Amino acid sequence: MSPTPSARAAIDREEGAEFAPRFSADGLLTCVTVDARSGEVLMVAHMNAEALDKTLSSRIMHYWSRSRQCLWRKGDTSGQVQRLEELRVDCDQDALLARVTVGGDGGACHTGRRSCFYRRIERGENGPRLAPLAKT
Repeated sequence: MSPTPSARAAIDREEGAEFAPRFSADGLLTCVTVDARSGEVLMVAHMNAEALDKTLSSRIMHYWSRSRQCLWRKGDTSGQVQRLEELRVDCDQDALLARVTVGGDGGACHTGRRSCFYRRIERGENGPRLAPLAKT
């Protein structure tokens, strides 16, 4: 018995060579951005089709700001330009992993930190609480 058309499309998406990103209902893909050398997670952001196209054509990371509802090129104001080294897509093509080299001071977070992931969630007496990561 051969697979149904929808099953065949899923197999093609998961195993084939065609890049066919699956944008969410609001037109976005989640993008996890990591340092190309260390693998450290720097940030998570979103891309619409225009941000993805500009990133692929320029090799500089572009994102869609959900709060400002606009396209932004990472580093235009901070100097923390992210040069794309490799872009990966997950199995069902609805999320991206960008491996980047960061310019400027090497940071990625708008708070001035290298990574947006600078706190961990701990179990507290009154429920979960945030604690800073140890500096390395």
